Amino acid sequence: MQSLLLDFLKVTESAAVAAMPWVGSGDKIAADGAATNAMRENLNKMKMDSTIVIGEGEIDKAPMLYIGEKLGAGGTHKVDIAVDPIEGTTPTVNGQGNAITVIAAAPKGMLLHAPDMYMKKLSVGPKAKGKIDIDAPIEENIKAVAKANGKDVTELNVLIQDRPRHKDYIDRIRKMGVKVRLFNDGDVIYATATCIESLNVDMFLGIGGAPEGVLGAVAVGCLGGEMQARLLPRDDEEIRRCKEMGITNPEGVLYHGDLVRTDDCVFVATGITDNLIIDGIETQYNNYITHSILVSGREKQVRYVKSTYPVKQLTL
Repeated sequence: MQSLLLDFLKVTESAAVAAMPWVGSGDKIAADGAATNAMRENLNKMKMDSTIVIGEGEIDKAPMLYIGEKLGAGGTHKVDIAVDPIEGTTPTVNGQGNAITVIAAAPKGMLLHAPDMYMKKLSVGPKAKGKIDIDAPIEENIKAVAKANGKDVTELNVLIQDRPRHKDYIDRIRKMGVKVRLFNDGDVIYATATCIESLNVDMFLGIGGAPEGVLGAVAVGCLGGEMQARLLPRDDEEIRRCKEMGITNPEGVLYHGDLVRTDDCVFVATGITDNLIIDGIETQYNNYITHSILVSGREKQVRYVKSTYPVKQLTL
């Protein structure tokens, strides 16, 4: 997978650059369409035989980058891909922070094939790996993470999306004296942040999209951390969709090895707007300057890449 890393970087950079003219435009459909077109075009140039396992949705809802779509120019690499052409479409078109374009990949059969539905997620960095239990009360997990990280509970920082469904978690965590940092969009960014020590983030917790859960799990695993999850099907139809994708126990715990079944995986993201882990696109002298993060699961090493692209004029 490492041999494809720079090719995947071109994919995310091209999608971010394509989305850039739509920042602040208010047009979600145009922004997502531009990023999706660019991402698909460049994936099809890569020497691989790949399948989208996490994408824009099922074929009846997504004309491109749909779950099950085959991409690539052929070759010996058999690859499963998880993509989000724009993670943070709303902040993109509102000109706000926390927007990235992101891709994760692993050999065929190594990523969870999950439908677009809700998922509960809990992630931590390398020091607390093996110490969490998504079935345990949040108070027990807080104490376990504090001990693993060599901190008092009052020194911990927990990231949670600012949604009404998380109010009970927020109240219980703050009651322990823990600092809760709320965010609005982009849980792939915040799950990843738990594994970048300089950011001083100890835990990510919340209920969000299952596709973002798999993307986040690849990043967390590549960086030596751990994510646990549980799908939250709301009706019989969602249970049926899970079983069709090979998830025999849709409501069971998904340990990290269920989400990503190999260390031979890669995670690449390019910033569209500024966020916690990477800067957004800058405009300098009629050029776009992109900022990206690349992580290889085998190396457990982070690379930050800065690239220059000429600005192409676009009539909105």
